Amino acid sequence: MTNRRLTLGIILASFSFAAPRLAAAQSADLIVTNARIYTVDENRPVVEAMAIRDGRVVATGPQRGIMTMRGPNTRVLDLNGRTVIPGMIDAHVHLLNLGTSLRNVDLVGTTSYDEVVTRVAARAKDTPAGTWILGRGWDQNDWGDTRFPTHDALSRAVPNHPVVLTRIDGHATLVNAAALRAASVTAQTQDPSGGRLERAADNSPTGVLVDAAMGLVNRHVPAATKEQLKTAVQAAIAEMNRWGLTSVHDAGVGRAVIDVYEELAREGSFNIRDNVMVANNDEAINHYLQRGPQSGLYNGRLWIKSIKISADGALGSRGAALIEPYTDDPKNTGLALVPAGRVREVGVKALRAGFQLNVHAIGDRANRTVLDEFQQALDSVPVADHRFRIEHAQIIHPDDIPRFAQLGVIPSMQASHQTSDMYWAVNRLGPTRVLGAYAWRSLLNSGVIIANGSDLPVERTNPLISFMASVSRQDAKGWPAGGWYPEQRMTREEALKSMTIWAAYAGFMEKEVGSLAPGKLADFVVLDQDIMRVPPELILGTNVLATYLSGRAVFQKPVP
Repeated sequence: MTNRRLTLGIILASFSFAAPRLAAAQSADLIVTNARIYTVDENRPVVEAMAIRDGRVVATGPQRGIMTMRGPNTRVLDLNGRTVIPGMIDAHVHLLNLGTSLRNVDLVGTTSYDEVVTRVAARAKDTPAGTWILGRGWDQNDWGDTRFPTHDALSRAVPNHPVVLTRIDGHATLVNAAALRAASVTAQTQDPSGGRLERAADNSPTGVLVDAAMGLVNRHVPAATKEQLKTAVQAAIAEMNRWGLTSVHDAGVGRAVIDVYEELAREGSFNIRDNVMVANNDEAINHYLQRGPQSGLYNGRLWIKSIKISADGALGSRGAALIEPYTDDPKNTGLALVPAGRVREVGVKALRAGFQLNVHAIGDRANRTVLDEFQQALDSVPVADHRFRIEHAQIIHPDDIPRFAQLGVIPSMQASHQTSDMYWAVNRLGPTRVLGAYAWRSLLNSGVIIANGSDLPVERTNPLISFMASVSRQDAKGWPAGGWYPEQRMTREEALKSMTIWAAYAGFMEKEVGSLAPGKLADFVVLDQDIMRVPPELILGTNVLATYLSGRAVFQKPVP
């Protein structure tokens, strides 16, 4: 027995030393060295060097060993002790909306309705009369008067341009009188199913349209040209690369926009990996189901194998569907945006075709309904590795938290929503129900993973905002002391996984991205601070110095 063990030990030792020599026989294209590299690879979680060849990681480890792979044409990137993490993944974005918001009136951070009106009026001065003016980002919860605004002040300041201003969450719009006239919206206009017009005492529309009611005006906004779409998409991708994003999950995209993505990707002008969720439209859903699941198209740029449905509205505009009425609006329980059975119906189709179904659910009633219909679909078509997701999973009844793990459902959550909403969430939900809101630790303890994101452009593009929120549950100013319901915090390791390997897993992309392990695509980010070790209050001061996609820089911070 002793001789057999000795022989086996010699064989294993020979193999372990032979592997580096074999790897060194072919030189690397790029060696990243003198760095603190968080690989999110459990075999080698922190290393100081990494070798890349043909756009993929071929080895990670100590500098001495990796430098043996240096050849005459190898480029060496000496980072002088900087931090490297895998390319960050935002598991819930609206890519085109980000692109269009970059050219529209930016209303994020406005502290009063007067400021909104001033910004729009300034744009109107340089815009031909009759041209539609679009903007996004207002949030009445940030104003002194937190009631919904009315169109009167906006209509007086901008009488000759139809104006459509989307709320920060994308679930309500404020329009002026010119836009209401263009859409023939009057006191006689009925609330559409899944939508609500805010109304004055005489029943006339005040200018705020919630959820499905937004379409009453939005359908009259002139459609963008194909070239405008392409320009907006490329602007959004460049902005995301600037903040260290290499992959995104793109929620609710129509066929015409997916066609634009494919055209740009074929041209080599799509510098992001996009896991596209097909919008809830029967024609589009049937088209892509017949085409079949698509993974890593165009050199790993597009995945088209999931569908997105919105089950309810948002908490900020009181459209999230709640089991009990809103604490600050006792006659309102929110809005259901799809008929009963729709999630089950699409879920069955998705399971049969090998597709994933991802459903927006914010309120506790919406989350319960979606879990119920997921269960019905899975009972009809049992699939072990379906990875169905609930997007946002923002307010969950305690009885429903264990059901995520029981059904194999992934909560796709946006940590930055917690730090945006915490100032007023208790007013909406009350002190008891709020305990099930943004409940990351409760979900993690139940046995699920969390895919993190931003819902951009609802939140800022910077993914470190969600990282900071995940580990501190505090805003950029450190409020509140100790964190908002701090028992729900993630560890830093969990937060990093939630925006790398867990997010990759949530999109069936984990074999290609999400960690810097040998064989995977070399997507990585260089940071000027170590986000895993600096005090929490310094995390948001971290700068992205460079973003690499397949070992090629797609963003480099200019040197002062």
